[in-house]
Amino acid sequence: MLIAIACFFGCTRQRNTTPVVTSTDYKKGESLLNIKNDSAFYYFNRAASASTDSLQIAMAYTYMAIIQSDAGDYFGSQESLLQSLKLLDERKEKDQQCLLSDYNELGSTSLRLKNYDAAIDYYNQALKFTKDSNYKRVTLNNKAVACQEKKEYAQALAIYSSIISESRTDNKEFARILSNMAKVKWLQHPGYNAAPEFLTALQIRKNENDNWGLNASYAHLSDYYQHAHPDSALIYANKMYAIARQLNSPDDELYALQKLTLLSPPEAIKTYFTRYQQLSDSLQTARNNAKNQFALIRYEVAKNKADKLALQKDNTEKKIQILVQWGLLSGTIILAIVIFFWYKRRKQRMIREQQLNTSRKIHDEVANGIYRIMSEVEHAAFVEKEPLLDKLDIVYERSRNISYEHPETVHPDFQQSITELLESFASETTRILIVGNTKEIWEGLLPKAKTALKHVLQELMINMKRHSAAGNVVVKFERSESLLKILYSDDGIGLPPGFHYGNGLTSTENRMKMIGGRIIFDRTTTKGLKIQLYIPMFQSK
Repeated sequence: MLIAIACFFGCTRQRNTTPVVTSTDYKKGESLLNIKNDSAFYYFNRAASASTDSLQIAMAYTYMAIIQSDAGDYFGSQESLLQSLKLLDERKEKDQQCLLSDYNELGSTSLRLKNYDAAIDYYNQALKFTKDSNYKRVTLNNKAVACQEKKEYAQALAIYSSIISESRTDNKEFARILSNMAKVKWLQHPGYNAAPEFLTALQIRKNENDNWGLNASYAHLSDYYQHAHPDSALIYANKMYAIARQLNSPDDELYALQKLTLLSPPEAIKTYFTRYQQLSDSLQTARNNAKNQFALIRYEVAKNKADKLALQKDNTEKKIQILVQWGLLSGTIILAIVIFFWYKRRKQRMIREQQLNTSRKIHDEVANGIYRIMSEVEHAAFVEKEPLLDKLDIVYERSRNISYEHPETVHPDFQQSITELLESFASETTRILIVGNTKEIWEGLLPKAKTALKHVLQELMINMKRHSAAGNVVVKFERSESLLKILYSDDGIGLPPGFHYGNGLTSTENRMKMIGGRIIFDRTTTKGLKIQLYIPMFQSK
């Protein structure tokens, strides 16, 4: 990433300014945003978990993404931004400012991850919601940076040319576009004399006390003079190093140290290189700690929410249980009373039909029997419920049937059975290419692992057939001494934004875990789908 940092100096961020009724947690997150990022992330995450307003939740996710991006957690940032997008409606005007921020931030994270096509697509999406001319120029500038990284210099220059005249009212913006534009011209034609434009932008930034802009100018000038005038390049690299330290920007300091290591005399190289290693290790450790902290915060908030919901559910179930018990008791008493009066009326009828001594005997027996029933119900601690016992018996029988299922057997020619399985999904519109599926590939793999992999491959092919619309599918088998690797790829529609596992893929992931393997979905590709399966060759029985 450090090699491309200079181009990111021209890439700017748009933060959400949509007015919205905010919660206490959201306001705390905003107040801490530029002070303590981990605390701000905590409160934004709480707001996202507790709020019922979709726009507020989306904005909280946007700010969480910005915090993650600033800490170097670009994949985590993308995940938060996609969560935000799921809550927004392009047709609602109140959501459009947040949509603009999300797409612009997705463009920036894609740029840092060197996924330039995706970055350009996201910036184009942002432009659809950009009404303010200043924001539009910011987004177009960012898009031009992505084009520059793709070496599409003509497109980048066309974008810069379209916005540079409008930017003259803002000296900082004009200097940024002028310096970026000069760099693209020089990259396109290495003989181009870009020094006058670089120096003009530098002077403007000095006049404006724009330290971040000066940092970019010094980087551009050091790059420009690196081969033609190494001494000048070294001077500007030293200036960049000094201002990067002043700005407390470790990424920029690393980039400056990289230049100084290349340009400095031999006696100074060791000092710069030692500092570079120390800072690089420290920065990586800090970013790893930040990622772990973000994950821990999300876990704790989710756990607290789950515990609260579980307690509420438990209290509700207890109330329902009490109501059910009282209902059963009341129903039993009412039934007993009904029976009592029914027998009483019956007794009265029998009195008229039978002799007095017979009717009295019946009266005594029935009356005494009903009284005993009422007495038992009134003093009983628990009323048995036969339907519940019947249901428990059914569940017991089902569990016995499942426990007696026999394990699957492995086909003697397993390599051929895998080939037949994969080829069975081929059609006139879908071509299946199998690479490396030899008998030697499967030697030493336990039967349970073979069975699990067969189910996994079948699930992947079923999902391909149902969802991907792929024309070509490649399944490649590779093996080392300790690892079997299966690479799946197709040219279908790929994974949609906000993709989550369904029942089938969840079962697939569980199968891989049971045999000590891993399944990895490549979420960086924008075309088709790539999946990697890793299985250890030696597993416990």
